[in-house]
Amino acid sequence: MPALAAAAALADVPEVSRWDAFVEASDPGSYLQLTAWAQVKAVNGWHAGPISSRSGSEIGAQVLVRRPRPLPWGFAYAPRGPVAARWDADAIERFTEVARRGLAGRLGRISHLRIDPEIERDGPHDPGGSLRAALAVSGWRPAPPIQPEATRIIDLRADEAALWGDLRKKWRQYVNRARSSGYRVVDAEGDRLGEFYAIYRETARRAGFMIRTEAAYRDVWHAYRPGGRARLLFAEDASGVPQATLFLVRAGPRVVEPYGGMTTAGAYERANYLLKWEAIRTSREHGATSYDLWGLASTGIAHFKTGFGGREVRYVGAWDLVLAPIGRRVFEAAQRGRVWLARRRHGLPGGGSSAVAAGAAENE
Repeated sequence: MPALAAAAALADVPEVSRWDAFVEASDPGSYLQLTAWAQVKAVNGWHAGPISSRSGSEIGAQVLVRRPRPLPWGFAYAPRGPVAARWDADAIERFTEVARRGLAGRLGRISHLRIDPEIERDGPHDPGGSLRAALAVSGWRPAPPIQPEATRIIDLRADEAALWGDLRKKWRQYVNRARSSGYRVVDAEGDRLGEFYAIYRETARRAGFMIRTEAAYRDVWHAYRPGGRARLLFAEDASGVPQATLFLVRAGPRVVEPYGGMTTAGAYERANYLLKWEAIRTSREHGATSYDLWGLASTGIAHFKTGFGGREVRYVGAWDLVLAPIGRRVFEAAQRGRVWLARRRHGLPGGGSSAVAAGAAENE
């Protein structure tokens, strides 16, 4: 795995293990806060380092820093961070102080730090907007989103019969239709990532969204698979040809499906319905307690995902802690230009000023 050689300098093994254990025990913990994600991003020039309010990591974040040339500032981003043992105003205040004092010393000159914790808006950790209020009091300001602002999460602690019953009637019919047409769902290893990418690329072209190179998904696989945190699934037709695929990632008891797609034939035969149901069912069998459908990017996607049950979750959004106001303004202008150029290069409309518009589902 030569592309991942830069990851060796991240941290000594005990520190990595402690951080990953803290992330997976947090409420919630995200796969984007695991050190495996820092390994993935190191290939693209991001530097990483965890910061926390105390040695025990009561609240902390793995922060990624990118330094676009020729700017003198770096952009710091904690994808789906911070993570915490508990959430309250005191924890936010302590984390903010650590960020103000520790970022520059550890990661160099920074224009701003962006966070987007997976905390449900007005949920148990943000009753009446209290967490957002605590962020504002500590100096954080709402920022453009990078990750999906809403998703759908299925509670896998129910038994299989209850999960099946939560599917819409039409969705159950589609699952059975694909099965009766000879489709079957299989687990695969990294030697089939080329097949995954071919289907994913076809889906992206058909739906008009941007994806990364095949090598990027191989990097994700090689970073997460050794710890048993990555899974590749295919729905194959009666001839054994893959017609739909899902690339799942896991953090503790939570499974996420950030990447997936289907061929035109697979869509017609409803292979994607069977595939998603089997991913949900078998994730429960493997001990997961929740399944994150990862984003509701459009009305059509939201409708499709809603049919599998669960509940919609809207997050508190992205927030910036500005450390160098001029640097942040310059960076945002450069980012808008990068998004525009990237979309033009891929033959997509040039609109969209946020990373989401440029394919932020690719996790930036």
